[in-house]
Amino acid sequence: MSDLTIALLIASAIGSALMAGVFFAFSSFVMAALGRLPAAQGIAAMQKINVTVINPWFMGVFLGTAATCLAASVAVLIDWDRSYGPLVLIGGALYVLGSIALTSSYHQPRNLTLARLDPDGADAARRWAAYRAGWTALNHVRTIAPAIASCLLIGALHVN
Repeated sequence: MSDLTIALLIASAIGSALMAGVFFAFSSFVMAALGRLPAAQGIAAMQKINVTVINPWFMGVFLGTAATCLAASVAVLIDWDRSYGPLVLIGGALYVLGSIALTSSYHQPRNLTLARLDPDGADAARRWAAYRAGWTALNHVRTIAPAIASCLLIGALHVN
C-alpha cells in the first residue's frame, strides 16, 4: 500500500468517524430535545440548524470524506490487493451511499421543505411530528453507515 493510499485511508476513517458522531448526536438526543419543545420552537430551531450546518468545517469533513473515500477506492483499484481492497471499496461505498446519497436524496429535500414551513402555521405541529419521525429514522442509517465505514477503513490499514 502506497503512502498516498495510507494517508487517504486515515483521512477517510477519521472523517467517517466524525460524521458518524455528528449523526449519532442527532439520533440520540438532538431530535428528541427539539421534539420536547413546542412545535413552533422546534421547527424554528431546526430551521436555524439547517442553515448553520452549511459552513466550511462541516461541509469540509462531510464532502471531503467522500472525496478521500473515492480517491482511496480508485487508488486501491489501480494497485489491487485482495487482502485489504474489498475493505476499502466497501467502506468507501458505505460512506458515500449512507452519508452523501442518503442526505441528498432524503434529508436535504425534507430540510428544504421544512425551511418553507411557517412555524406558527395551522398544520405546522403535525408536519413537524412527521418530519422528525422520518428524518430521525433514516438518520439512524446515516449514523451506522459511516461508523461501519470507519471500522472497515481502519481494518484495511491494519491488514496492510
